[in-house]
Amino acid sequence: MTSPLILGLESSCDDSAAALLRGREVLASVVKGQNELHAEFGGVVPEIAARAHAERLDTCVEEALAEAGVTLQQVDAVAVTAGPGLIGGVLSGVMLAKGLATGLGVPLVGVNHLAGHALTPRLTDGLAFPYLMLLVSGGHCQFLIVRGAQDFSRLGGTIDDAPGEAFDKTARLLGLSQPGGPSVEARARAGDERRFRFPRPLLDRPGCDMSFSGLKTALLRQRDQLIADQGGLHAQDVSDLCAGFQAAVRDVLTEKARRAIALYLDEAPSEPALAVAGGVAANQSLRGSLQALCAETGVRFTAPPLRLCTDNAAMIAYAGGELLAAGVTHDMSLSARPRWPLDKSAAPLVGSGKKGAKA
Repeated sequence: MTSPLILGLESSCDDSAAALLRGREVLASVVKGQNELHAEFGGVVPEIAARAHAERLDTCVEEALAEAGVTLQQVDAVAVTAGPGLIGGVLSGVMLAKGLATGLGVPLVGVNHLAGHALTPRLTDGLAFPYLMLLVSGGHCQFLIVRGAQDFSRLGGTIDDAPGEAFDKTARLLGLSQPGGPSVEARARAGDERRFRFPRPLLDRPGCDMSFSGLKTALLRQRDQLIADQGGLHAQDVSDLCAGFQAAVRDVLTEKARRAIALYLDEAPSEPALAVAGGVAANQSLRGSLQALCAETGVRFTAPPLRLCTDNAAMIAYAGGELLAAGVTHDMSLSARPRWPLDKSAAPLVGSGKKGAKA
């Protein structure tokens, strides 16, 4: 049988995206970023992001259809990020998806954005369940054993800032452009990571949980000390600070990955693999360190192409296809969710409130 043609929509943060997928074949993937809209604010402004999604999502769909060479009437299902994320943006995507699914008379599938990232290795590399996933992005950082499209076990995660958020704040502290990850990585290439020895939080404690807030504070103090001692920051200071910060994040993630691999291997998977996804997965220093760890432990390492590391709709279309194959669809009561943990049985990492567990 021919796989269904699935239209995916993504709008959880500041990337408006649409994609068309048939099986594991990406027929089209369109992503419209918003960096220029948020640059002067030093970060993503939710209200501006939501307005941009409302203006751009339909254009993304039109461009994806043209790129794939298909018509809207050929679409067999609509998959959309229904959370977690900035609620205004998620709502924009959900409402468009409802309208399209209703007008076309096709199934609607609400997808957890984190599941989109977590299932990307099946789209790109055809990984068999179960595999170990390091989901590392601007808003999230978790180690997950992925046993199925709806079956995730969290081994650990960040108890405060996600790495991508810490990279963004570091860039802001050093006067670098946003998004912070690429800016810090670029400056770190010219830096000496040994000049400033930043802390490696929580390595003195067992388990796979992480913390990056104190690391950001340590960098702030070192920056202020340099300014006080020499009346400002030199270009080499900025590069060395970036290199030291990046090395600390890399070392923490690598050591925690070592512990997560040990727990994962206790299950004796037939084809052991560690996959890394999310925006920070594009960091080459981190990738190299994790590749070396996997070679040491006899675990296959996989990472998606850089274009699929950051937010995109191809991963949402693929996750929607897995859910559709399992008989999961949604009706017009599908709601946009700012919070939506993958492992519902795990205790919240950073507490929970009226809107539910944060992670």
